[in-house]
Amino acid sequence: MPQMKNYLYLFIFPIAMGAQPLPALVDEALLHNREVLAAQKKYEAARQKPSQENSLPDPMVSLGYTANGAPYPVAGIGRDVTSNAGITISQELPFPGKRQLRGQIASKEASAEYEQYLAVRLSVTARLKQAYHELHHANAGITFVHRYQELLQNILRISEVRYSVGRAAQQDVFKAQTQFAIFQTQLLRYQQESESKQIEINALLNRPQGGHIEVPDDMAPGELTVTLDDMLAHARTHAPMLAREQKMVERNDLASALARRNLYPDYTVSGGYFNQGAMPPMWQFRVDFKLPAYFRTKQNAEIAEKAFSATEARHNYEAAEVGIQAQVRETYTLAATARKLADLYEKSVIPGAQLALESSMASYQTGTLDFLSLFSNFMNVVEYELMYHEEVMQFHVALARLEEMTGMPL
Repeated sequence: MPQMKNYLYLFIFPIAMGAQPLPALVDEALLHNREVLAAQKKYEAARQKPSQENSLPDPMVSLGYTANGAPYPVAGIGRDVTSNAGITISQELPFPGKRQLRGQIASKEASAEYEQYLAVRLSVTARLKQAYHELHHANAGITFVHRYQELLQNILRISEVRYSVGRAAQQDVFKAQTQFAIFQTQLLRYQQESESKQIEINALLNRPQGGHIEVPDDMAPGELTVTLDDMLAHARTHAPMLAREQKMVERNDLASALARRNLYPDYTVSGGYFNQGAMPPMWQFRVDFKLPAYFRTKQNAEIAEKAFSATEARHNYEAAEVGIQAQVRETYTLAATARKLADLYEKSVIPGAQLALESSMASYQTGTLDFLSLFSNFMNVVEYELMYHEEVMQFHVALARLEEMTGMPL
């Protein structure tokens, strides 16, 4: 049985060859993924807005003449006091404080877009990591099913030999053959899952479809060293989606302040020079005011609108905070449980099941154990091995989701 024992140990300790490191794939995704690039350009576009909103409106220059006695230019100039040719320059000026508020609002919107950009980066990274670990799980399933089939064929050969000499029932052979076919269906499912994850990863990397992604054969889980309280505290201050909602709260508060300031009139300052020929030149200066005469139906309604929007933004922030806190707690529990289960399977359950299978193989060959007990021990090893890798995958996937929600690298 030494050969069988070494063969079983290969279930947990396969050798990795030619794998593409996950950090390198993450860097590639952040460099080439179209969602990330689109979010980056949207943020860069938003950065151009504050200087625009903080600038004065374009000045206006007016050129013209006034003629007397004939319609042609400057007719009567020099002899008639109303005949002249001149230039007027006017500048619209918002009421003091409005321009600065518009610039601050645009700045908060740009900050919100930056947090959205960070959130997209985290989302793409998390999805890539999840797909990577799910691909590893599917590939591990393919490898193990092949090995299970080989081991089952050994059991089947022993059963056929025992059946040929009348020491085993025919149903034992049928049962082993049926399980072999069931393994084939599992193999097809794992192959489909592997292909699906290959497609997803290539899409996230913006690579042409059809490229092959190599993952390590062995990806043992690390340790969950960060406490739940640390994660919750980090999420409150660093989670991009929460920070974005905070920026929108600040933006809407500024918009409310601007709406109240719109009760004060904007004004236009203008000055002009008019040439009157031989007579002394004429100068003009004026100030025009925009009167908020319809404040009951316009400015007051705007103030109420912005107040409601500010309240909505605060509720959105509070809802986002509650949601993130709940998701972090739930996912942290999932990660911690998966880590503990992986340890139990690897250190206790699987070794015990392997010893039971080795013992039952020897006993079955000598005729001291029935086939059903051997088959049960064999299926226990199969089930526990696959469950171990399932928990390893769940642990890594949970960590990726926690990174996305909290902004904390794990």
